[in-house]
Amino acid sequence: MKLNPPLLALSTGAFAIGVSEFSPMGLLPLIASDLGVSIPTSGLLISAYAIGVMLGAPLMTLTTSRMRRRTLLIGLSAIFTLGNLLAALAPNYAMLLVARLVTSLNHGAFFGVGAVVAASLVPLGRGASAVAAMFTGLTVATVVGVPLATWAGEHLGWREPFWAITALGLITMVALRLTLPDRPAPADGGALAELKVLSRAPVLVALTLTVLGASAMFTVYTYIVPILQVETGASIGLVTTLLMVYGLGLTAGNWVGGRAADRSVDRTLIVTLVGLSLVLIALALLMPFIVPTSVLVFLWGVASFAIVPPLQVRVIAAAGDAPNLASAVNIGAFNLGNAVGAALGGLVIAAGMGYPAVPAAGAVMSALALVAVLLAARERGGEAAACG
Repeated sequence: MKLNPPLLALSTGAFAIGVSEFSPMGLLPLIASDLGVSIPTSGLLISAYAIGVMLGAPLMTLTTSRMRRRTLLIGLSAIFTLGNLLAALAPNYAMLLVARLVTSLNHGAFFGVGAVVAASLVPLGRGASAVAAMFTGLTVATVVGVPLATWAGEHLGWREPFWAITALGLITMVALRLTLPDRPAPADGGALAELKVLSRAPVLVALTLTVLGASAMFTVYTYIVPILQVETGASIGLVTTLLMVYGLGLTAGNWVGGRAADRSVDRTLIVTLVGLSLVLIALALLMPFIVPTSVLVFLWGVASFAIVPPLQVRVIAAAGDAPNLASAVNIGAFNLGNAVGAALGGLVIAAGMGYPAVPAAGAVMSALALVAVLLAARERGGEAAACG
């Protein structure tokens, strides 16, 4: 895809959100020590953000359905910027918790509305690639932004990354104002129209697929550090390197998934979910061996994020003329999958099944998503035949 300034502005926002979402995971010990709380207590900052995303996605989308798209996206970026500024200035843990909740409110709506806007910026048939271009900012954040934020926190203090993210928020606002077309709100939009869309079976199926696909990813990702340290015997330095390799896989998968979904959403999902299931099974069997594990971590990243653009495009297509709420709720569904996957992996470990059972559990979730895709495709095929 040729250089597209509006897509670049949206991707910048996605990058900032990605760094803001994931960097606190590497800063938790510093935050806990400085604010005088335990690490488990500081870990609630992560949970609060995820809850805020799930609640904020429908709330922000419904209450802003009549706003012009550029104004809305700039406003959401302003909320994000304010939240990170409050985090940088937070004098205590309670204020930091509030700041994280404020920051999270923009997340689902920005990605949801932004994905709809991104698809409208390119010719028909290139929507998935446009969504992938926007989400590239999120995947690049895992490769570059989060490690830099962790490094800055270690050397300069945990507040400095939040100051830097605040600056990124301001840059996003300026970039959106200068490049994004001033599109009106959908003519047939409104809260009632958006809510009705959520009752459509194809939309509910697409949201379910997102939960299953995300849970397959986060069942393993949540526990990847102890898996690599205990089962693979990787050092801290190697673990960091492999996490960057995983981030590169996410970036590659996002690009591949977007390009492939422009040709066929169903085929892309089927091939990717088959691949994800096989990679996770292989990881369960080969995790004691460093070389195959390194290769599998990259392939796991590719398969994990190759499903994101087609799932987002599927939700938008299924929602028809009121896509904004469904698109935003799909981001919330991804975060719900995060919670489900983390819980599933934890249950497997707590049951004494061992770390190799964790990717096996992820493979089961991926297989369930595959079955759902196949059933949905067969149903649509049957409906098409009946209409013919």
